[in-house]
Amino acid sequence: MLEIQDLHVHFGVIHAIKGISFTVEEGEIVTLIGANGAGKTTTLRSISGLKKPTSGTLLLEGVEISGLSPQARVARGLSQVPEGRRVFPEMTVQENLDLGAFLRKGSSHADLDEVFDRFPILAERRRQLAGTLSGGEQQMLAMGRALMAKPKVLLLDEPSMGLAPLLVQEIFSIITKINESGTTVLLVEQNANLSLNIADRAYVMETGSIVLSGEGKALAQTDEVKRAYLGG
Repeated sequence: MLEIQDLHVHFGVIHAIKGISFTVEEGEIVTLIGANGAGKTTTLRSISGLKKPTSGTLLLEGVEISGLSPQARVARGLSQVPEGRRVFPEMTVQENLDLGAFLRKGSSHADLDEVFDRFPILAERRRQLAGTLSGGEQQMLAMGRALMAKPKVLLLDEPSMGLAPLLVQEIFSIITKINESGTTVLLVEQNANLSLNIADRAYVMETGSIVLSGEGKALAQTDEVKRAYLGG
């Protein structure tokens, strides 16, 4: 579904991503874990078109997308939930969701109903300004907005950040259900324990490089990952 080949990204003289390659197969949840500054968010932003790589190849369903604008990538089936939610605070919940379907042709009413079924609190708050929602509600709104684009691949950047433990569990349960409904997921997450538990496969990043990879639950049992990310 998604293939990244020899991706390099620079910020001026800083070599942030150092030739990483990985794949995301159709129907999988794949997670990238690593410490702050490892390059996880930069990788997602390069895939979605928000950061221009220095070099490398990005393939979606076997088609090169490196030269496409972010909106063209959305139209091809990529949708990103950004770190920090980034909802439009002065717009209503309904208006935020409608923006998620901006590039689509035809009616999106059925998909709006599906989002409201998945996130009932958003239906209750549909006329409320997004900036007045709680952190958990804003995260659900950001995810719902991304789903309104009907993505083939959903990119999630730190969805648990700043949320209470009970809400974190709920968000991860929702991610699993989104995947089970047919959406492929690439997840960046600092909560290594939860992300490895739901992931089919995982990649560990350190200072712009991939240093470990394997099945999610298997990686969680390795000494390296236990020591570095699970407190073992």
